[in-house]
Amino acid sequence: MNNPNILIIGAGPAGLTAAIQLKRYGLAPILLEKDSVGGLLRNANLVENYPGFPNGIPGPRLIALFEKQIRRIGVEITFDEVTGVDFDGGQFHVVAKRNPYHASCIIIASGTKPKPFPIEIPIQAKERVFSEVWPLRNVRGGQIVIVGAGDAAFDYALSLAGRGNTVTILNHGHKIHCLPLLCERVRAIPSITYRDQTTIQRIETDVHTNHLILITDNCSLNTDYLLFAIGREPQTDFLSERVKMQAPFLVESGKLYFVGDVHNGSFRQTAIAVGDGLRAAMQIYGQLSLRGA
Repeated sequence: MNNPNILIIGAGPAGLTAAIQLKRYGLAPILLEKDSVGGLLRNANLVENYPGFPNGIPGPRLIALFEKQIRRIGVEITFDEVTGVDFDGGQFHVVAKRNPYHASCIIIASGTKPKPFPIEIPIQAKERVFSEVWPLRNVRGGQIVIVGAGDAAFDYALSLAGRGNTVTILNHGHKIHCLPLLCERVRAIPSITYRDQTTIQRIETDVHTNHLILITDNCSLNTDYLLFAIGREPQTDFLSERVKMQAPFLVESGKLYFVGDVHNGSFRQTAIAVGDGLRAAMQIYGQLSLRGA
């Protein structure tokens, strides 16, 4: 079997698993990642539904195990940010910040991106407002406000409170959308406060203390950092309109695969992403075997 041009965009659980399986088949895909391995796992306080870890495992530690495995198997990662993908002449043409790439088959494992902030962020506050928790992992003894009512918001709160921070969760409605066990754990921690029906109207800054002042519809809050956990959407901005229009045909013909969080909607789980990546690799190998590539 010849070694076809297979390209994987994204080195989260789905992309890594696809690369591992293709490598086991004797194939050498190009695995592109814009910044760091592991995807959203670097935000996860504790992964409890991934088999093999009876007591659960922190997301960053699971990433470290993934990295150890790909080094052993010999999977190489090229750090380059993809900015465009087009399809013409039977091939994919990939534009990235460092180099161009060409492929006959592409696996899109690019995951998701945060939804836009719902309010304007003043310039002087931008360095203290986040949409993911990992940039705050070294913060100790701070005051942090989290906006959201889902699994991510409550998981982030547990992670940050566990590092000695005081955390306030703001929910613009009254219904909590997270797992009951996460809610129970949050309610058991005195350093976490939950407020429902509270919406931030604007953000101000205190020039003397460098604190953020959050003006809501029923109170004002001082905080060191503000973290939005209000949902995510597929990261497919780099796909050309031609690829988006031809996607059903390209998927059906075995040239294009969407794996992991980029297409799983609310079913964004590590175990599901891993299965997606494995299935895609097996399908690619099966098609190449039939073609005698």
